[in-house]
Amino acid sequence: MAPTRYAVVGTGGRAAFFYSAIVTDFKDTAELVAFCDTNQTRMDVANSRVQELGLSPLPTFRAVDFDRMIEETKPDTVIITTIDRVHHRYIIRAMELGCNVLSEKPMTVDEIKCQMILDAVKTTNRQLRVTFNYRYAPHNTKVREMLMDDVIGKITSVHFEWLLNTQHGADYFRRWHRDKRNSGGLLVHKSTHHFDLVNFWLGSHPQTVFAQGDLQFYGKENAEIRGETNFYSRAHGSPAAANDPFALHMEDHPQLKAMYLDAEHEDGYYRDQSVFGDGINIEDTMGVLVRYQSGAILTYSLVAYCPWEGFRVCFNGTKGRLEMDVLEQSYVNSGGDQSQEGAVAHTKITVHPMFAPPYEVAIMEGEGGHGGGDPVLLNDLFGTPASDRLHRAASHVDGAMSILTGIAANKAMRTGQVVQVKDLVQF
Repeated sequence: MAPTRYAVVGTGGRAAFFYSAIVTDFKDTAELVAFCDTNQTRMDVANSRVQELGLSPLPTFRAVDFDRMIEETKPDTVIITTIDRVHHRYIIRAMELGCNVLSEKPMTVDEIKCQMILDAVKTTNRQLRVTFNYRYAPHNTKVREMLMDDVIGKITSVHFEWLLNTQHGADYFRRWHRDKRNSGGLLVHKSTHHFDLVNFWLGSHPQTVFAQGDLQFYGKENAEIRGETNFYSRAHGSPAAANDPFALHMEDHPQLKAMYLDAEHEDGYYRDQSVFGDGINIEDTMGVLVRYQSGAILTYSLVAYCPWEGFRVCFNGTKGRLEMDVLEQSYVNSGGDQSQEGAVAHTKITVHPMFAPPYEVAIMEGEGGHGGGDPVLLNDLFGTPASDRLHRAASHVDGAMSILTGIAANKAMRTGQVVQVKDLVQF
């Protein structure tokens, strides 16, 4: 059987996760055929990496030549790792040209683009998968198994607290994510992981959403209120950034320097903006209340300036309570070893039965990023996956349902009203 042919659109930090795996671990079942981006320097960096891994340089295509790339290189599947706000363009056009699609999360950033994607899946009959690596982490898989096996009965409520620290959390405020038009804010870009996990764990979908949130730590105004007077627009070349623990010095990170600092002359994109500058319009402190079709209620919190990184989730059921604490290792996207992104430092699962003593649950953690989920996801995408009773492979419906919670939350923050998810899109 011939290997599946893949083209990659968007050659920033996340793209290497996919193309490196294709040309090494999955070269018998997958073939990389092209790179596409708005920036030639970044495509050249990607080509230098695949050459280091033993592959000849791939043809590169500017974003405006996307159709020509499909025609000339004939990929079976297009992998999309661009900035979030243009995901829908390449998803839809790839399917119209006869390709299947793998999209990095989030699938898109608002309900209008989401509807466009759902309609395109119907009209083209092509397959769209969204890459949710957290589903494959052993501790998250274990929770799914236990809830499926009725360990604590019917789930009535969930409390989910996710903490981003001052290294990883701050990184969303340095780069393109800080503009909500690009990312949908953290309730879409980041929380899509978390809302997908709740959908996955519960086997249900969101019904109603209410939310509140604000920018309370990052941004110039907040820094001024705290008495800061030493400001700069970006770290590179700025004496004011020299001793700022929030500054990102790309010249100290070879990968970041090659992909971004050395590529600025093409598009003017600054990867190292000050987290206490102007122009930030996303929230850093958020609370969300969700009712699910199953009847369960979720209270969710996301804070992006904490002293440690990880999450706590508690499930209350008719037979007891399940609690999970996860401490994650901190990282800056593309600032080092990608296999350590989201790596788990500590995990604890405790079950409190209704009328019995509590007990801890043993977890066989895996190697690799995102709690060991990354290698399992990659095998599911590019290798020969086994049958999976947990149904971890995420479809376009899963991709839509994960972002619709965040999209509804954004609308609730704007309007002060409870939002019905069914009013956002039609499946």
